[in-house]
Amino acid sequence: MKTCPTCRKSYADDSLNFCLEDGSVLTFAASVAAPTVMMPAPAPTNPNPPITLNQQGPQASWDRQQQHSMQPPKKSSKTWLWVVGLLGLGLLLCGGGIVGIIVLAVYNADTNSSSNTNIYISNTKRANTNSVTAPPSDGRTKLETVDMAKWDESDSSEIEVEYSGGELFLATRRSNYYYVMISTVGVGRSTENANTRLTVRNADDADSSMGYGLVFHSSPSPLIKDYAFLIDAKKKRYRIVRHGSQQELDEIAWTDFAAIKNGSEANVLEVRDKSGEIDFYINDQKVTSIKNTRGYKNGFAGIYSGGAAKAAFSKLEIRR
Repeated sequence: MKTCPTCRKSYADDSLNFCLEDGSVLTFAASVAAPTVMMPAPAPTNPNPPITLNQQGPQASWDRQQQHSMQPPKKSSKTWLWVVGLLGLGLLLCGGGIVGIIVLAVYNADTNSSSNTNIYISNTKRANTNSVTAPPSDGRTKLETVDMAKWDESDSSEIEVEYSGGELFLATRRSNYYYVMISTVGVGRSTENANTRLTVRNADDADSSMGYGLVFHSSPSPLIKDYAFLIDAKKKRYRIVRHGSQQELDEIAWTDFAAIKNGSEANVLEVRDKSGEIDFYINDQKVTSIKNTRGYKNGFAGIYSGGAAKAAFSKLEIRR
């Protein structure tokens, strides 16, 4: 039963909501209770529930050590190349001792060079040196040359290496790899406060996304801390990179330079370090300068070949 609060008219039909006489909102008569909605009672709770461990399964989540997963960000139609393997560790001892270190490094050409990850394995090598006096260059007269004739001793299936006609030919078999060789032993071998010079050419005039050239200020363990001065002769451009924490980072990204000889002609790369100021030359023409903030103190010289192009190296020299 509902009634109109204005005219006090009663209606037996509870489905009506408005008075048919004056339109007022109807209310239930005092003798009739409004309908109610029944809600189930909440289940009883225990403020301190017991913890049950499955003795045959993994530990409960409250007792697990936090796990971390590192994975590169995905890009559409791109994949990350991870190569983990053992190429072998050999030791050659004879007279002059250990002189060079060879490192294979993985480089993903599909990613930005500031974020890629290198996985590398080292292998010892041997080289000979000769200390002679050469004509002055930038006021530095004492010259030491590094003989790369013994650097072709490698059992790695990932590279092609051969010493022929006074040149060391080096190429990676994959376009997203680079390979580094470092000469580490010998008084006066440090590239700090010295002129470091290398002749390199693109033997087959092939494409290379990473380049080839001179490594300097390198730690004895390659690719931990160093710089690399690289060229791409086919496109007549250069770049300067540094390595650290298994990363290759651009100091100077690819930049065109007209003085670079293209084809299979030889180019001379030179780095002159003067108390932390580094000048770069290609074919005796100055390219640029940077401050030495990342190099390894008393670091060493070496060579870099990447992008599957066959680079021919000769005349690795250090003058002080």
